[in-house]
Amino acid sequence: MITDQRTATVVSVSLGSSRRDHEVEVDLLDRHFHISRRGTDGNFKQALDLLKSLDGTVDAIGLGGVDIYLYSRRDRFALRDGLRLKNAVQKTRVVDGSGLKNSLEREIIKLLARHHPEIPIQGRKVLMVSGMDRFGMAEAFVEAGAHMTYGDLIFALDRNQPIHSLDELADWADRLLPELCKMPIGFLYPIGKQQDAAPDEKYAAYYHDADIIAGDYHFIRKYMPARLDGKVIVTNTVTPADVEDLAARGVAWLVATTPDLKGRSFGTNVLEAAMLVLLDKDWDDATSDDYLNLIRRLDLRPRVEYLHQKFPSRLCLGELE
Repeated sequence: MITDQRTATVVSVSLGSSRRDHEVEVDLLDRHFHISRRGTDGNFKQALDLLKSLDGTVDAIGLGGVDIYLYSRRDRFALRDGLRLKNAVQKTRVVDGSGLKNSLEREIIKLLARHHPEIPIQGRKVLMVSGMDRFGMAEAFVEAGAHMTYGDLIFALDRNQPIHSLDELADWADRLLPELCKMPIGFLYPIGKQQDAAPDEKYAAYYHDADIIAGDYHFIRKYMPARLDGKVIVTNTVTPADVEDLAARGVAWLVATTPDLKGRSFGTNVLEAAMLVLLDKDWDDATSDDYLNLIRRLDLRPRVEYLHQKFPSRLCLGELE
């Protein structure tokens, strides 16, 4: 374990576009961090080679553009490509962000429901582009009284079949994930140049029917229509260009579940990797309570922006409870 107080290095290795690369230096508690994101433009071999070169030379690694595990209410399913990338690293901690998705993102929906009346959830229609990727958030929206549409079959499989309940979502997960997890990640999720392609508006009706659109940003962008007037977007990993694009489409509110680090919201995999360094724990040993306690100590807050102004005003939610 790395326990000294030198600068900690965290690298996110992503199958996504290198155009979204970014790096910052930040202080978290009493530790200085150098955090960077390196996209491999969908090149799996390049990602494997980069991971092997980083192994043992950095403090923690996050995997972007791919999950290691997907979850249902009843089980956990390992993605073949995610495991291949994880297993390429033997010495350094590796995470995919799922620990934070099941803790931080669940808590953020509760905070919105309790403390942000400008963004009501109870009784509102929510399009969640993938519930299997963020089952904690999916459950939190239901607990807050939202009317849900889960787009897992639409956004991952291009199958025009919405899901409207957690029970149905869990049934589909149990039925599909054992086989889908064996497929190349590019079959299920936009990677590389797919992330830079213009959105296809074939499923625009689902966006127009929703009050809130939530989930992974690349899935949201995949079929995003030209106009999203008055909508609320709850997502992660947005760049300044993404924010400008959402504002141009008429989005009213943007909620980014990870905090703004010097102009950029990094993915949950990056934040979770940094947290493991602070916790001085391996991924399998970290618990939801560990993450929540650290979130409170760090006073991490979601990035909430009203986009109907030329220069968005940044609003902060109350402290995590």
